[in-house]
Amino acid sequence: MPISTKLRNYLDDNNVKYITITHSKAYTAQEIAAAIHCPGKELAKSIMVKVNDQFVMIVLSASEKIDFDLLKKLFNQETVELATESEFKSLFPECEIGAMPVFGNIYGVDVYATENIAKDEEIFFNAGSHTIAIKLDTKYFLELVQPQIVKVALTREKIIG
Repeated sequence: MPISTKLRNYLDDNNVKYITITHSKAYTAQEIAAAIHCPGKELAKSIMVKVNDQFVMIVLSASEKIDFDLLKKLFNQETVELATESEFKSLFPECEIGAMPVFGNIYGVDVYATENIAKDEEIFFNAGSHTIAIKLDTKYFLELVQPQIVKVALTREKIIG
């Protein structure tokens, strides 16, 4: 499957300079990072969660894991849960399941990003396909998506230690 048309048009319409990277089929963030030879901290993954039956996208690096206790505090809710692919796949009709780009805003989804994502100079992410990634300057992601920057993740070092 090619890059999401909606994403490509959005980036092109906003004069964003980006690079598309074709790679062997990969499903997990760590597999993608290895396939495109990028550090896990620079690969942005999008995780869909449900807050009161509303879907939100959490963007974090491949080296991070969502802390659901922090998410519950952020949203001031007792229950915040991981959404299943079957629940949200209709929001991303031109994307392969599980390969949604981090530009959730173009699909009508609120986006929250971790502090680590906002700190990197450039990010890599799925382009709507399990075989295509995009590399762009983080400033474009921050300007065009305008995610709320939040502290809702643990880094791999904190998980292990």
